[in-house]
Amino acid sequence: MLGFLRSRRIVEPPQLPDGVRVYAFGDIHGRADLLKKMFTVIDADVSRSPVDRPIEIYLGDYIDRGPYSSETIELLIERSQSRETVCLKGNHEAYCLDVLREPTKLEEWRQIGGLQTLMSYGLQPSLNPGAAEQATLIRALKEAMPRDHLRFLQNLKPSFTCGDFFFVHAGVRPGIPLKEQREHDLLWIRDEFLDSNENFGKFVVHGHTPVREPDIRPNRANIDTGAYATGNLTLLTIQGSSMLAL
Repeated sequence: MLGFLRSRRIVEPPQLPDGVRVYAFGDIHGRADLLKKMFTVIDADVSRSPVDRPIEIYLGDYIDRGPYSSETIELLIERSQSRETVCLKGNHEAYCLDVLREPTKLEEWRQIGGLQTLMSYGLQPSLNPGAAEQATLIRALKEAMPRDHLRFLQNLKPSFTCGDFFFVHAGVRPGIPLKEQREHDLLWIRDEFLDSNENFGKFVVHGHTPVREPDIRPNRANIDTGAYATGNLTLLTIQGSSMLAL
């Protein structure tokens, strides 16, 4: 009997440190209007149920597709001045930085919603800008984008760990220790990660791949509910081992 007990593997649920509560957001994609409403939800929750260390974690993809990319970045910058926030890099922020360095990549950025970001900074791109217009648009974007917005994009973290939780935009490559993950995988991976049932070393909270409703599994939670198209910006609250998606 004792041998049987020793052979059983008891898997404990992932835990945050005592006194920490996390508020994690999936992909915002320019829906500053939804983000403002969620700020109110968080503030009311903290007021109703105070905690030593509330941390707001944003999983990337703040820009593109939705109409208010610039305003979304501004809101996150302002929020970080009065709250503990962690802003992670998404593949869309990586694309924006690439285009600022190399304007010829604007065509690729356009296909994933980059024109909406340009328009949020007051620019008026055509639907299919040619090479000359691409260069002009990126010069204009560099002039129109406030310096603190550029610093915000440049300073985004690829991942964040707290307790037994690993927060990241897209996911992780199975079989690779978390400390050895490549940034490209953290921002872009899909099927290899989504199809894996393995224990990644920590419980992974991610976005990147839209789902109809929060998808919480034994090894990961996907909280990207396609806010720009659905109007549903998911907030995952974690305290101790309890997770609640709103």
